[in-house]
Amino acid sequence: MFLKKGITLLITFALAVALFTGCDKKASDKKDETLNIVYVNWAGTIAMTNLAKAVLESQMNINVKLTSADVGPVYASLANGDQDVFLGSWLPLTHKSYMEEYKGKLADLGYNFTGAKIGLVVPAYVDATTIADLNKVKSKMDKKIIGIDSGAGIMQATEKAIPEYNLDYKLVPSSGPAMTAALKGAIDKNEYIVVTGWKPHWKFARFDLKFLEDPKGVYGDVENIHTIARSDFAKDKPELAQFFKNFLLDDAQLSGLMNKIEQSEGAPLVAATEWMNENMEVVKSWLPKK
Repeated sequence: MFLKKGITLLITFALAVALFTGCDKKASDKKDETLNIVYVNWAGTIAMTNLAKAVLESQMNINVKLTSADVGPVYASLANGDQDVFLGSWLPLTHKSYMEEYKGKLADLGYNFTGAKIGLVVPAYVDATTIADLNKVKSKMDKKIIGIDSGAGIMQATEKAIPEYNLDYKLVPSSGPAMTAALKGAIDKNEYIVVTGWKPHWKFARFDLKFLEDPKGVYGDVENIHTIARSDFAKDKPELAQFFKNFLLDDAQLSGLMNKIEQSEGAPLVAATEWMNENMEVVKSWLPKK
């Protein structure tokens, strides 16, 4: 009798251990799950990417790995499945060529920002209103348009704008931070400069700037910024896909986030986490319903 009771207790204990271990493994698996987000070194994309990381890690217990790349490799990495998500796709025009190139290998999870715009930007004091006016002030501009990374859609549009407007200018590739540094340097000296610019961006809050009018429509109309994922992402990770479908910022929210990151002395993630804590009601609206 004692032997029988002992065996029963042993079996019960073993089942309890197995059940506990299984539950613990399931929780551990979720904690160890890694989401790969790729981003381009643009102010708006950096802001949204770091905010998504802050929310996912603190509110959904997901490890997030961030990888920086130029825009061309970003789309290639999503198409071949090396990366999961990109929050900086400008559509329907700016990144149209990439969406067409990798058609069937990408999934559009919807827009995360509306009312985005690209074009050529100058300080407000520059004596030019339209893109064609640039030829009148080319000597003051050193015949250069300061650009960003060479694969960006705005760079492709600018390569078209130069012959379309018969501009006697050379497009100089650089990066987002290098472009804003050049812009700040020129404004500090009250010098003329023209850059490839886009909105949303913190530079419009910092400096008095203007877009040059584009009557030929080379840069297109106002666009939306979309979240793009590898093609099978929603099937593999439906809960995360729902989060990104819910993830949406308006102009005031994104501008505030970008300004906080730009003015912060710490890493973007630190500033993004502060913004998250200050805007928890907005954050909660993005979380999938249980």
